[in-house]
Amino acid sequence: MRRLILFNKPYGVLSQFTSENGHPGLKEYIPVAGVYAAGRLDRDSEGLLILTDDGRLQQQLAHPRHKLPKTYWAQVEGETDETALERLRLGVDLGDFVTRPAQARRIDEPDGLWPRQPPIRFRRSVPTSWIEIIITEGKNRQVRRMTAKVGLPTLRLIRWAIGPWTLEGLAPGHWRAVDMPEEASAAGSGLPGRR
Repeated sequence: MRRLILFNKPYGVLSQFTSENGHPGLKEYIPVAGVYAAGRLDRDSEGLLILTDDGRLQQQLAHPRHKLPKTYWAQVEGETDETALERLRLGVDLGDFVTRPAQARRIDEPDGLWPRQPPIRFRRSVPTSWIEIIITEGKNRQVRRMTAKVGLPTLRLIRWAIGPWTLEGLAPGHWRAVDMPEEASAAGSGLPGRR
């Protein structure tokens, strides 16, 4: 059996097992040997990180070629409007590359959202709003760069889902293992199905 671990990475935690420069690594939270992160999540981002003990699966989950959708919730500075959302949907020229078209919509603050530690900085004169963005790539700080480019700097970023896996029922700093049968695969993607 291949194994997946779904982890709700808190703000400030590194996407590696070793601690560095005073920032905790995954070993502080996940006492499981032989698993490795499939992709990364920036230190100042929160949310779903998938770990696996299968190198091939790790590559499939992380590589943009497989176009696995990643769902993010971004709290941004400013009021989101349809013009900014449409720019995100069409693809954003970030200078070094143009993003693939994304799905983007304004959302209310997600229900049951945990408080971030430390809290984001608030400015009384500047409102904030929430956007859900779904991308099929994942370059360094991509969502933050996209929202900034359309005039909505990200204050808080949470990855809610990767493909069929979500944070549902996972508090920050908690994880759960999902066993993956060898023969299962998601239709057309070459990725394992959920159990």
